[in-house]
Amino acid sequence: MTNHFHTNDTIVAVATAPGVGAIAVIRLSGPEAINITNSVFKGKDLASQASHTIHFGTIRDEGKVLDEVLVSLFVAPHSYTKENVVEISCHGSDFIVQQIVKLLLQKGARLANAGEFTKRAFLNGQFDLAQAEAVADLISSDSALSHEVAMKQMRGGFSQEIKRLRAELVHFASMIELELDFGEEDVEFADRDQLRTLIGNIQSIIRELLKSFELGNVIKNGVPTVIVGKPNAGKSTLLNKLLNEEKAIVSDVPGTTRDFIEDEINMEGITFRFIDTAGLRETTDKVEAIGVERTMQKLSQSSLIIYLFDITEVTAAEVQAELDRLNPQKLPLVAVANKIDQASAAKLDAFASIDGLVQISAAEGANLDALKQALVEKVNLGKLNTQSQTIVTNLRHVDSLNKTYSALDDVLNGIGLGMSGDLVAADIRRALYSLGEITGEITTDDLLDNIFTKFCIGK
Repeated sequence: MTNHFHTNDTIVAVATAPGVGAIAVIRLSGPEAINITNSVFKGKDLASQASHTIHFGTIRDEGKVLDEVLVSLFVAPHSYTKENVVEISCHGSDFIVQQIVKLLLQKGARLANAGEFTKRAFLNGQFDLAQAEAVADLISSDSALSHEVAMKQMRGGFSQEIKRLRAELVHFASMIELELDFGEEDVEFADRDQLRTLIGNIQSIIRELLKSFELGNVIKNGVPTVIVGKPNAGKSTLLNKLLNEEKAIVSDVPGTTRDFIEDEINMEGITFRFIDTAGLRETTDKVEAIGVERTMQKLSQSSLIIYLFDITEVTAAEVQAELDRLNPQKLPLVAVANKIDQASAAKLDAFASIDGLVQISAAEGANLDALKQALVEKVNLGKLNTQSQTIVTNLRHVDSLNKTYSALDDVLNGIGLGMSGDLVAADIRRALYSLGEITGEITTDDLLDNIFTKFCIGK
């Protein structure tokens, strides 16, 4: 992709996270980025320095020293945005940062919009739209797997797959368009059997990509995991042990957790979003009843269920009946017997019929590693190869892939019905359009705004 975007303005934003720190980085991009910085910088003449160099000096406002800084230069087109880019590393005081940004604005820069640096990088051909979206995913990645998938997509793994499919379709589209130029001569340049085979192959790949979204969504957003059970079964104690902190109220009084508590833990590269819910029981307490109702709602929204029970209070038959009642959708579920430190060996053996049962003592922290392993295995990412497997993590891409698949169905139907080349070509163009939306070969201003406004300022 070649540079095709031109702008006359220079943008500025703080690139580091808000709050006090050792250093902060202020980033500028645009034709005047170096000149604007040079006008407030006391040190070497930045305008005569080479790209990819760093210079020590001071930032001054009418002779007043605001801070000692390091200035990094990236001369166009050898920068993230392919424009002149300057990064000013100053001390991390909010006051210093605000004063420097204010000074740069006075010298002609303007505040960047959310995601504007990456938007300029895309428009200038640094990478395609799917890669640009992966930048945001990489920034927000909070597990080894989400980092790995985002890194692969940012480096163009997913984009290459889409571009290859699109290139094959473009070839046939051009052949059919050529037929239209010879409409009166009844010639056929695009072999319909080959086109059927190609579309079958493309649809097979699209099905695999769509199927991968189930895993991709788990990797990117975590596994919504609901902990349910009767009051005082030890749900809050278990959650606290898993999180290693006091997140939930722990009490011997049944019904203490009247709402739900949510937090995250990373296990073997997978993020689990744990939700500790109100106990499941009949109750006349209105507040508690609302909590129980919300528990049932959370169950329907979860991807994984932990059913926790006090092994000293119930029988195996009662537990099995409760499991069948709670999980009609047959979601992945781990049954967990708690308080094994208070149960006899005979009592423990009586629950051998419960499939996949994990026996723990939440209070003592006993056997929690076995529970964690069971949870990881239920998510079933063990055979996932993020190095070679293309994984879809973006809902926008899923929508475009579905539209592509539907358009290709119409192409096959058109061929089967013997429709004219112009109608078949129109359906192929629809498929090409939807694939092009993924990589940004087809864009609208609304689409770009929707994508890049979700980025943080300064990226």
